[in-house]
Amino acid sequence: MSVKSTKESARGAGGRNGPDAKRADQATGIAAEDPARIRNVALVGHSGAGKTLLIEALLAATGVITRKGSIADGSTVSDSDPAAVHQQRSVTLSLVPLLVGDVKVNLLDTPGYPDFIGELRAGLRASDAALFVVSAVDGIDATTTALWGECAHMGLPRAVVITRVDHPRADYDGALAACRKAFGDGVLPLYVPVPAEGGAAGLLGLLSQEVTDYSSGDPSPDVRPAAPEELAAAGTARGALIEGIIAESEDETLMDRYLDGEDIDTAVLADDLETAVARGSFFPVLPTSAVTGLGTAELLEVLVRAFPAPLEGRLPDMTDLAGEPGGRLSCDPDGPLAAEVVRTSNDPFLGRICLVRVFSGTLREDTPVHVGGHGLADRGHQDHDTDERVTHIYSPLGASLRPVPFSVAGDMCALAKLGSAETGDTISARESPLLLATWEMPEPLLPVAVEADSRSDEDALARSLGRIAAGDPTLRVDRNAETHQLVLWCMGEAHAEVVLDRLREQGVKLHTVDVVTPLRETFAAPASGHGRHVKQSGGHGQYAVCDIEVEPLERGGGFEFVDKTVGGVIPGTFIPSIEKGVRAQMERGVSAGFPVVDLRVTLTGGKAHSVDSSDAAFQAAGALALREAAAAGKVQLLEPVSSVTITVADEHVGTVMSDLSGRRGRLTGTTSSGEGLTEISAEVPDQELLRYAVELRALTAGTGRFRRQYLRHDPVPPNFSPS
Repeated sequence: MSVKSTKESARGAGGRNGPDAKRADQATGIAAEDPARIRNVALVGHSGAGKTLLIEALLAATGVITRKGSIADGSTVSDSDPAAVHQQRSVTLSLVPLLVGDVKVNLLDTPGYPDFIGELRAGLRASDAALFVVSAVDGIDATTTALWGECAHMGLPRAVVITRVDHPRADYDGALAACRKAFGDGVLPLYVPVPAEGGAAGLLGLLSQEVTDYSSGDPSPDVRPAAPEELAAAGTARGALIEGIIAESEDETLMDRYLDGEDIDTAVLADDLETAVARGSFFPVLPTSAVTGLGTAELLEVLVRAFPAPLEGRLPDMTDLAGEPGGRLSCDPDGPLAAEVVRTSNDPFLGRICLVRVFSGTLREDTPVHVGGHGLADRGHQDHDTDERVTHIYSPLGASLRPVPFSVAGDMCALAKLGSAETGDTISARESPLLLATWEMPEPLLPVAVEADSRSDEDALARSLGRIAAGDPTLRVDRNAETHQLVLWCMGEAHAEVVLDRLREQGVKLHTVDVVTPLRETFAAPASGHGRHVKQSGGHGQYAVCDIEVEPLERGGGFEFVDKTVGGVIPGTFIPSIEKGVRAQMERGVSAGFPVVDLRVTLTGGKAHSVDSSDAAFQAAGALALREAAAAGKVQLLEPVSSVTITVADEHVGTVMSDLSGRRGRLTGTTSSGEGLTEISAEVPDQELLRYAVELRALTAGTGRFRRQYLRHDPVPPNFSPS
């Protein structure tokens, strides 16, 4: 593949103001008219691999910015979110469009930290290809390997960029070997670094056999024929690349011709390479440096020529509002409108801003649309359908919004002032509303309990949480009915920190408190109780007496009330009053203030007064009788226990099982799930799972994951102290 034409296109791609344009100063954004001239690419890799700085280098190479930003200074384009600046890592999905020739490339910078995997999956949903970014200094981690498998399952075409190849501690060959081991034999270098004192000075194209020399630091590097010694050093890599391309070729004669010594035309190999990459069966590797710009022209060429246009991608399934399957969508600007909100954020001046991927049809200004969201009720996002109007359409570039007149099928844009839109919602035509199937959302498993500093802050907390939750499907807001705590279920500590920071930025004064495990109480043995509520203070008094016997039921037995009174000692109209009083006391608890469960209460006797007995009096007597039975008998605390399924790499199985034992967990089985993974099933008390999302990650080098489901309540151990 040749980079000459790509470099020339990139140098003139800075818009009307040319390469001297300042960041976000362009009057209008980039509006593509043809889906064939669009590329949507998600940058994927662990935190610190260099995704954000690589985007800075590409923006500089195409003239969009004149000076590359710094993560330490918080001046990069894609990390404009205050939380990203504070944590000095990407925490949200960010769209950065640039123009290469006449092709619009939408780069999606995704967070690499596991806490923000929801943003990553949103980026994969909106993209048609994935660019894996691996550091030549730090190598590859297990999380990146898992993400590769996830992209393979989705059928996304992929390429690999090895960054920081000019760093003093860079090990390009080691990083390449690690990628091939983790990702498979289809990963082969398309270019190799040309070594020089102090780092790589250029790249040798294994197909073109030309060297792009970046040693001068000029944004337009020189291209020269490779020297004989350079070709000799790269001979093995070139042979492997050609054989890998031929193996993916649809021309079955190429391999025989190659083995017979025929020199296959470079143009033929390049065409087969591009086809194999777009098909998702071949994965080229490119060395880069964000500092020197090494490899930016070559990478831009791969993005434009090898990655597929939206026309070649598979679109999400579609239904009508009743859930009936609809016809297959196509990436047609003239087709029915079907777009998806992949991220929402809040601007203090523009309100809610939605990042949207258009799958079919064309979004235009001043157009009525239907906004619908279904299928996320378990996350606190109730099904909703609203008709709204698209007022303005923008092409976002970091924190700036540049107006565009329309957004066609296959493109991405930002919409402001859609008051009801939430992440995952479908935007369709008002006259023919549609719903796109939602993508898989990870389950938040770290609870964080919060309280407003004062009663006046409670309303502000509720409003701000509603706005934040609308844009973050990985955040679940739960008002626990038993503990009365407001609990934010987050993906991890970093995610929780971002959520709390955003609440405080919106003026909410709050603090965190310990999460209270919702315990319950029950009777450990039969007991009797006498309830006597007698008061006389002038006028009608209060008189009610009842005797009860209580006995525990099996777990999950609920509550039974049995009337065994004889002779009408208590009028029948007051029997339900006693039961009502007992139930009310069960809700309040009889020992530690937790609800009482699994109990049979038998009414055996009592007394009534013809004048002073009343419904309220017998309710009070029933409650008092249950309290006296508890004081005379033995009350037992019950704690919730969850069924937990943990997926870990085989080498961590022993460590995880030992840790579960220390958490009072009961192992119920292990199953090999293939690819070096094991599923461990166990029953674990919820009290031991409060921080398990964080602690499992530490035990398994960030690769372990788990899911949980409430199972039952079990007796707590004798030395247990409720939090």
